[in-house]
Amino acid sequence: MNTYTDFTERTIEYNRLLSDFKQLLKANGLKFTIQREVILEMLYNSDEHLTPEGLHHLIQQKHPELGTGIATVYRTLSLLEDSDMVTSLSFGAQGKKYELGAKDHHDHIICTQCGSITEFVDDEIELRQKKIAEELGFIMQEHSMQIYGICKSCQENPKK
Repeated sequence: MNTYTDFTERTIEYNRLLSDFKQLLKANGLKFTIQREVILEMLYNSDEHLTPEGLHHLIQQKHPELGTGIATVYRTLSLLEDSDMVTSLSFGAQGKKYELGAKDHHDHIICTQCGSITEFVDDEIELRQKKIAEELGFIMQEHSMQIYGICKSCQENPKK
């Protein structure tokens, strides 16, 4: 049976996430700043997978008074990714898109034409992956599945 989850629901409260983030910054000898908090908050509240540039643009639109630089966005995302607070999907030369890591496990379907990303959970796929690992004598610690193809919208409206 397939389960489709509403991934806009967070599995961690923001205040706990913020507390963990402050500890992470302190452990890395970095100061807690409003710019860094806004980066975390934007990721927390986003229903999209964001590029660093897209996140920077969003911050500039909503909080231009902060003057958050793109370098701060990149450094903060790198720190968050290294600590598993955010995860990324790599698009080769096109870069990465990030999402908050505090969501339940899910997989991705990615359109190679428009770049749209759809998240899904399929219990049968999850069970099959575990069974394959067991059959091969492999202890699975984590996994990521990404399916690449052309979404329905791009199929119906091909670019000329």
